[in-house]
Amino acid sequence: MSERQIADRLTEWAPVLYVDPPTSFIAARHDPEVISSTLTVLRRGLVRLTPIVLPGMRRPGMVRITEELTRYHIRQAINHLGGRAMVRVLASDLPVYERSKNERRVFYATDDFAAGAELMGLSKNQIRRHELRLARESDLVIAVSEPIAEKWRAAGSRVIVVPNGCDAERFAQTDNAPWPKDIRLPKPIVGFAGQINDRLDISALEAIAERGHSVLIIGPMTRTFDRRRLGPLLARRNTQWVGPKMFQEMPSYLRVMHVGVTPYLDTPFNRASFPLKTIEYLAAGRAAVSTDLPAARQLDTEHVTLVREAHAFADAVEVRLREPLTRVLIAQRRAFAVTQSWSRRSRQFADAIGLGDRPRWPAA
Repeated sequence: MSERQIADRLTEWAPVLYVDPPTSFIAARHDPEVISSTLTVLRRGLVRLTPIVLPGMRRPGMVRITEELTRYHIRQAINHLGGRAMVRVLASDLPVYERSKNERRVFYATDDFAAGAELMGLSKNQIRRHELRLARESDLVIAVSEPIAEKWRAAGSRVIVVPNGCDAERFAQTDNAPWPKDIRLPKPIVGFAGQINDRLDISALEAIAERGHSVLIIGPMTRTFDRRRLGPLLARRNTQWVGPKMFQEMPSYLRVMHVGVTPYLDTPFNRASFPLKTIEYLAAGRAAVSTDLPAARQLDTEHVTLVREAHAFADAVEVRLREPLTRVLIAQRRAFAVTQSWSRRSRQFADAIGLGDRPRWPAA
């Protein structure tokens, strides 16, 4: 997630309290992965908090209570850590700024939340109301794409664009990563890594598989996605879904790919988004084929082929499959990915929120 990548690297300039989205105490009780409202020190300079709130936190009449409880938990955490917040960065539609003039209030617009409300199972009207409040209360909006920036400028916000990046350092080790033991597909392999949800253009993956190419799918399936839609695709012997993998494991799975694909439907939500996976494919040294969306177009590199239709996706993949994975090509793709790294993006982010002039803080 882009907000986690930025939070992790901002510790070079200042200590960071990373706050998860609030969760109800019922969900926390049944999910062993949920961390309670107690603070968890991830490493020096980086502390994590998951605010525990009441059930029904998004229902009418409960939202304001959720906001107040979330503020309370954040306030208690900051007091416990013995400091004060200089900058509060929100990457959620919930307006939980503290009512204080001592903090700089920044909204990190990673997606068009209103356009994706149905996808996330949220109320579009509620999100729009929250966005109007955020536009009034934020000192700055940092947007990951130009379409998102245009939306917030229209609302009267001061906006800076800081695109998404990639962990170039991690994926530079792709070809030395261990070969994953659960892959049964013959090479060459076309891979998709990401969430399986209603954003995905299944027909593009089906078109690739119909040509006889091996198709590998990596990632979790969201609860709202009808898994029956994947049935015909996964019934093919040349297609494999290996489920979700830890981020640390991803170099191994990118290693088996010859081409990485980002097949998204042409929707308002997708047009505003900036998919991380396209740059991660390049950081691993692999070619990328993506739906022709504004953010992908913004990359403006010969290493990403942009297409509009499912059959064109399969055609573009076949062209890329004929390219040998030479050291020169791999090096060129990785060199481009370095220009899009999270290290560079965090520097831009730090400058935008007023931390860039501070001396580097020894977080390690």
